[in-house]
Amino acid sequence: MANLRVLMFGWELPPENSGGLGVACLGLSEKLNEKGVDLTFVVPRKKKSMEKNFFRLVSAGINYKEIEINSPLSPYLNATSYRSILAEDHDIYGKDLFEEVDRYRRCGKKIGLFEKFDVIHAHDWLSFGAGIEAKKVSGKPLIAHVHATEFDRGGGDNADPRVYVREKEGMEMADRILAVSNYTKGIIVDKYGISPDKIDVAYNGINFTENNTVQSLESLKRSGYKVVLFVGRLTIQKGPDYFLKAAKIVSDYNDKVLFVIAGSGDMERQIMHQAAELGISDKVIFPGFVRGDELLALYKSADLFVMPSVSEPFGLTPLESMINGTPVLVSKQSGVSEVITHALKTDFWDVDDMANKILTTLDNECLADCLKDNGKSEVREITWDHAADKCIETYQSLI
Repeated sequence: MANLRVLMFGWELPPENSGGLGVACLGLSEKLNEKGVDLTFVVPRKKKSMEKNFFRLVSAGINYKEIEINSPLSPYLNATSYRSILAEDHDIYGKDLFEEVDRYRRCGKKIGLFEKFDVIHAHDWLSFGAGIEAKKVSGKPLIAHVHATEFDRGGGDNADPRVYVREKEGMEMADRILAVSNYTKGIIVDKYGISPDKIDVAYNGINFTENNTVQSLESLKRSGYKVVLFVGRLTIQKGPDYFLKAAKIVSDYNDKVLFVIAGSGDMERQIMHQAAELGISDKVIFPGFVRGDELLALYKSADLFVMPSVSEPFGLTPLESMINGTPVLVSKQSGVSEVITHALKTDFWDVDDMANKILTTLDNECLADCLKDNGKSEVREITWDHAADKCIETYQSLI
């Protein structure tokens, strides 16, 4: 395996990331390197902070004589949020999100001509086009790694047809597809018409690092109060509105519970207004987008973590919470629910059941301790090792 060379196309990497896709790419890349894969990782714009010692980082532009894609685009932007960027930087960026993606695609052709590699690995729709062009000019096999589909981001059937076309093209042109869960595999088969025989499932993992230096945010836990935590983008996909509806029910029964909603997104103003309309704005805290030690402190402070996603291909935040010793409640409409046993589960739309499980966990110390202890032990086994092994198995099947 020492000679296996992989050309990987992504869009973001920590610390310049806006969500879980960059985290997943980084964790997977590190483990692939440990297993002997020679990895070249391509991003639209390279920053010094992204560079690591376990891959060669390439900027899709500066090294290939094309204008560098100096863009703040994230994998989670929609057409509306892209227009807000245009209002600030209309002289720099393309006229729309898709023009930016097409610029990256053109770079993929040049990279495919000059780089040396055995397999192409492209992450999600923003990178599929670049992977396709690299495949065309090199003749090397392409793997399309699906972390989320437009049906997930749209919270159901509200898929942008322009994104859908690009996703479907990437899946059809790929020699193999990696899905982050069986839940996602089912969407690919049902919505995109892809044969299940073409799809491998590679569950995400988590990097475990013990960190006892981060103290709990005691300011969030006033005398006698419990803390229920939500971490994620404030978009329809993540279900923050359902979280608030459940919070209202919980507050009616127990007024000593604080709800922390950590994240940002296009629903941020709506969610703040909803908290006020429900009469629980004094019980809801909005710290905004958090990362690093601040996020670890939030996990450690919480008595329960809730992920009420409407459609979640996988979901790393429950694993991050569990490794920090916090019980979790996740929606059944998620990939992570397939791999964790010591967690509470609910349908995202059943806010009564969600509220009941929140109240039960907060009131039952034995249940909370059982979920905490067993969950922490369980999540230690959910590592990037398994995902990397599955990737390597897929690579080998194509060369």
